[in-house]
Amino acid sequence: MKNLVLPALSLVFVFVIFDIAYSELEIKSRPSVQSCFGECYENYVATNGNIVEQQRVAAEAAASASPVELGRQAYASCQACHGAAGQGGVGPQLQGRDAGFVTTALTAYKNGETRGPQSQMMWPSAQALSERDIENLAAFVESL
Repeated sequence: MKNLVLPALSLVFVFVIFDIAYSELEIKSRPSVQSCFGECYENYVATNGNIVEQQRVAAEAAASASPVELGRQAYASCQACHGAAGQGGVGPQLQGRDAGFVTTALTAYKNGETRGPQSQMMWPSAQALSERDIENLAAFVESL
């Protein structure tokens, strides 16, 4: 145990030094948000709006987006198993499925129902979806 104390303390010391150095690191393509105040902040707000305005614009954009576009955004987390174009992989192929199939399947997974051997993988993903998310995903999958 005594033999591990010095290496452990050395490792902690290295991490602390790295954290301090990294927090002060300036990347030319990314301005430091910690140093933006006064005129810098005023210019940022003039260009981008304040946080409330940014959230309002994002909400308006989401409200005007089509269900297929909203589904495309939500599908990003599905790609790892079902493929970028719904061609399948770890999960089954979704390409060619209609919206009714997707809605029924996701609703069943959301309710904890078993639909096949990989149901346990889908339960947590479906739990996070609202009814609107399910409708949007179904519209996108049908468009594949």
